[in-house]
Amino acid sequence: MKESDIQNFYKNKNVFITGGTGFLGIAIVEKILRSCPEVGGIYLLMRPKKGKQIEERLKELTDNAVFETLLQQSSPDIFRKLHAVAGDVGEENLGLSPENRASLAQTIDVVIHSAATLDFQATLRPTVQINLLGTRRVMQLCREMQHLKCMVHVSSAYVNSYLKEADEKLYPAHEEAEKIIDLVNSLGDDALEQLTDKLLKDHPNTYTFTKHLAEHEVNKCAAIFPCGIVRPSMITGAWKEPVPGWTISKNGPQGFLMGAAKGVIRRLPVGTELIYDYIPVDTVVNQILVTAFHIQRNGFKELSIYHCTSSTCNPFRWDSVKEQVNDYLHKYPLKSAVWYPHLKFLPSLWLYKLSAIIVHFMPAYCLDFITKVFGGRPILVRLHTNVWESLNRLEKFIFSEWRFNNPKTLDVSRQLSPMDREMFNIDISELKWPEYFVGLAQGVRRYLNNEHPKTLAAARKKDTVLFFVHIAFQVLFLALFWALTAKLTGMSLIGCIFVIPVMYFLLSLL
Repeated sequence: MKESDIQNFYKNKNVFITGGTGFLGIAIVEKILRSCPEVGGIYLLMRPKKGKQIEERLKELTDNAVFETLLQQSSPDIFRKLHAVAGDVGEENLGLSPENRASLAQTIDVVIHSAATLDFQATLRPTVQINLLGTRRVMQLCREMQHLKCMVHVSSAYVNSYLKEADEKLYPAHEEAEKIIDLVNSLGDDALEQLTDKLLKDHPNTYTFTKHLAEHEVNKCAAIFPCGIVRPSMITGAWKEPVPGWTISKNGPQGFLMGAAKGVIRRLPVGTELIYDYIPVDTVVNQILVTAFHIQRNGFKELSIYHCTSSTCNPFRWDSVKEQVNDYLHKYPLKSAVWYPHLKFLPSLWLYKLSAIIVHFMPAYCLDFITKVFGGRPILVRLHTNVWESLNRLEKFIFSEWRFNNPKTLDVSRQLSPMDREMFNIDISELKWPEYFVGLAQGVRRYLNNEHPKTLAAARKKDTVLFFVHIAFQVLFLALFWALTAKLTGMSLIGCIFVIPVMYFLLSLL
């Protein structure tokens, strides 16, 4: 079979990847092994975690279900191309031993830097250490590599989220990196926290702030060797590869679909008329691999930035997609996953919170109490508290709309050979969101909830039971409110029966 240009590029190349154990990193590893099996080797920066050595963590990585498709066409020997390298982007010199550092400097051809802390609640100190200084340390290592062809840095479309519309270019930093690093090194936690809001300016959190500064670290090397930056928006489950719906991430809509699939999340705050920028993980992976090939082939001596986004070429809106999903499931019932007809979208965070008190927390306290009485482990109140706090952090992202222009990305796609456009697709204009979300719902059930497709019928029955429990709770709530109103006003139950339709109407808004 004829090889593609991109396959030829990665043939016998040694690739160094940071963040290789994360959602995106694992998907990158899988794609390279499956589509570029003649790659020389893949070197993964790993740190011992929870008492596990890196060899054990590497074995756990290869046990991930994402590799099922790969193993259907390849021997497990393919994993011999994976090499764990002890280190940590949050440590000086990446935590590398002198021997490992020298070996990488002599071996590596391509660098993909995807390691980052994604915690939107994190303080400035850890995000500077990992996102900013971690990138600086990777670039220092790249300078030492004798055979480096190119490096690709995974950034985020939201590094410029203070702008409602962003282009594929490097925007000026609002603060100098050295100033921020000096403050982190010299100030205590309390003093640093007091300064943080002033330093962030229009950035919504320390994540976007430090990732923005990290792009400027990459730019310092752009004249030395080809450097590319890929800015994905919210990364979601796979569109096509290796299987539709594959995900191990609980971020974004996947986490909420996970709760909805269990029947415990029934309300969400959503700007239904806003364009949300979701991008499937396999498209992001292809964009990263294509970018490395493209900037090396052209020998660019200036920074190349590409948006891996959907807002301009395939806009997504929850209001239209939910209706289309229901139509799709009605037309193709055998392809359907458990969709969530009882999941209701609310147009503001305060309305969600009011609804959550009645629909989520009150039943949760009751069910947790019953669970505790019978010796079980109550978890619902804690779960809904975590969702509540998470939504507080995400409010700006839930109720804001951005436009990420991506003409350079589309131009790169057009330059690819027909074979590469098929094998490493980065154009999502043909993605059909209703079908995609059906696949994502199935992926959430299988890969996050560990529920086999054969349990689909049982899951539907469970969802029906939970729906009737929800109805019963509403009836009980209305009855108690009716009785309480009669007692407080001194009226008879018949005299104040009007409160039932009034309260029912108000509850329907929640």
